[in-house]
Amino acid sequence: MTTVTAAGVAAEAVDGPFKSFPSGLHDQLRPFFADITEEVVRAIRTEIPEYARPTDDTYMQVVHQGVEHALQGFLQRMAEPDGDGEPVRATYQRIGRGEADEGRSLDAFQSALRLGARVAWRRINALVDADLLPRHVLAAFGEALFLHLDEMAAATTTGYTEARLYAAGELRQRRTRLIDLLIVDPPASVAAITELARTAQWPVPRSLAVVVIDRGARAAGPPPIVPPEFLARFDVQPAVLVVPDPEGPGRARAVAGALQGLRAAMGPNVALQEGARSLRWAAEALDLARRGVLPDTQMVRCRDHLATLLLFRDEALVDAMADRHLRPLDGVRLPQRERLAETLLSWLQCGHNASEVAARLAVHPQTVRYRMRQLDELFGDRLHDPTAQFEMQLALRALNLRRAAPVR
Repeated sequence: MTTVTAAGVAAEAVDGPFKSFPSGLHDQLRPFFADITEEVVRAIRTEIPEYARPTDDTYMQVVHQGVEHALQGFLQRMAEPDGDGEPVRATYQRIGRGEADEGRSLDAFQSALRLGARVAWRRINALVDADLLPRHVLAAFGEALFLHLDEMAAATTTGYTEARLYAAGELRQRRTRLIDLLIVDPPASVAAITELARTAQWPVPRSLAVVVIDRGARAAGPPPIVPPEFLARFDVQPAVLVVPDPEGPGRARAVAGALQGLRAAMGPNVALQEGARSLRWAAEALDLARRGVLPDTQMVRCRDHLATLLLFRDEALVDAMADRHLRPLDGVRLPQRERLAETLLSWLQCGHNASEVAARLAVHPQTVRYRMRQLDELFGDRLHDPTAQFEMQLALRALNLRRAAPVR
């Protein structure tokens, strides 16, 4: 399928039907073009609903000027067939940009162009039938008219496309700035966020959550397609997705669709100006998922792993706690040390109930009692100190998660 461009149409017109007209024909036509202009405008207002604004004088004046430019441009091409048609193209590029700025599609405008060409062609035929124009020019006139139509349509499309691309780029930049404002620390004011959200065409939500996405080897490929109400940056690693009102209907499905199987972590739901906290927690969760400390599923939700996130906020502190409270285990051989540590953690978690510990570890209760006597000998009174028990449980839980993580 051949694509018609403004430049291509102009090049064809130089050697085309405009050179076939007899000299002076444009002067013969000129007196009739005012009436043709009015008829075309009436037809457009009557037959195309988008242009039916009889009470809007400014808008109707624009429509009238557009039709007049088209017809006068046609006469100019007849008078100067060697011209490049640039004034007409420039005019219709501006019209195309205006349609884009108004947020309309080009469908109605293209329909108006075709309708105007039909009306003009019908009036020219009537002039020929009335012997006001020579019949032998009719074929060339028809070819020139529809070539002129193609040129206007191509120029309009060019202007429209340029404006849409520019607007999309501007909108993308505003949304990028909005993401930065939402996750900045210290936080921006609600007023500043709301104002930028308005210019970025982003409805301000009641709450939000930040998702960080590990694109990995797929970072060089096309970015995922996300719903328009999401804010996304895929030019950073990890990528960032701002999800408005994350508990809203269909949100979980929309997020899953945007991830396309990529590893990700979602921070907690926060107020509008607290995106930095949601981002920080999500980034920490993603790092733990990479290490295997958290489940390496498609998306980790921070709200489901708050205790683990707390434990791993400062691992040096956990190590210091382990060194203080678990040092007696260092003197035990490795296999037995691991069994005693496992038993001690279960005993602390099960409220010191040996039967529950035995069921959890799938061993005989007597085995649990034997191990607990060993632990009592190692730890002494500290094993029965509530504060020490609490810190032992934290340290054992963190060490257990580390051991479960695969070596990378």
